[in-house]
Amino acid sequence: MLAISLNIAVINVSRSTGRNMTQHARNGRLNYMTAESSHLGDCPICFLPLSIDPQKSTFMGCCSKIICQGCAYANTLRQREEKLEPACAFCRHRLPKTQKESEMNKMKRVEKNDPFALQYVGVKHKVEGDHEKAFKYWAKAADLGDAIAHYYLSIAYREGKGVEKDEIKGRYHLEEAAIAGHPGARYNLAVNEKTFERALKHLIIAVNLGCDRSIQMLKECYKDGLVSKEGFAAALRAHQAAVDATKSSQREVAAKFYAPQQGK
Repeated sequence: MLAISLNIAVINVSRSTGRNMTQHARNGRLNYMTAESSHLGDCPICFLPLSIDPQKSTFMGCCSKIICQGCAYANTLRQREEKLEPACAFCRHRLPKTQKESEMNKMKRVEKNDPFALQYVGVKHKVEGDHEKAFKYWAKAADLGDAIAHYYLSIAYREGKGVEKDEIKGRYHLEEAAIAGHPGARYNLAVNEKTFERALKHLIIAVNLGCDRSIQMLKECYKDGLVSKEGFAAALRAHQAAVDATKSSQREVAAKFYAPQQGK
């Protein structure tokens, strides 16, 4: 197969995923466009892109905000220095003292139809083995536009857990997650595409979001002669740029502080 250059134009688009779009327009958004950032967006405090590595951010159940590791650490230091009661870095709500209180905070957000809280509670039910209840929470969160919920729904439909197997619906939710900037969804689409050209487009978009698995797959394609040297080099630069965009001196200090705890 001829080597294929990876120079694909990346077009910034909004996250709106209206269901009334034509199939042609939908395919265009799916195959040729990417979101400005991943589905996680930016940290609401420092406004830098959040890393797609879940260990580098914290979900606050009180306000359903995802705070970067750097801002969470800076907030902890400030509270220690000023001898303040531990509170959320964003909304300043007192941090829960028990797991029960933490769960209550999340359920309060669920009652307000907060999509991320709904998705989060869905995951909790999945871990507990209640796939049907997990599906219900994810379905509601997806209706409210949560990309992670769409991603989980795609898996539920594919595996038939909590719902009857349905490849068409599974594909729909996987595409919705991908359009919203979910790199894992892009990777899964690439793995399941029937043509290399379409798979390549998904991989490139995922690489632009900093997806490690996608850059590794492109590396294998390059070794097999399916991707040009110039194209792979461009992909490496795009991946590194995405990763660098999530870095800051404050986040690096925080990473060193939290590393021993995460290694346990």
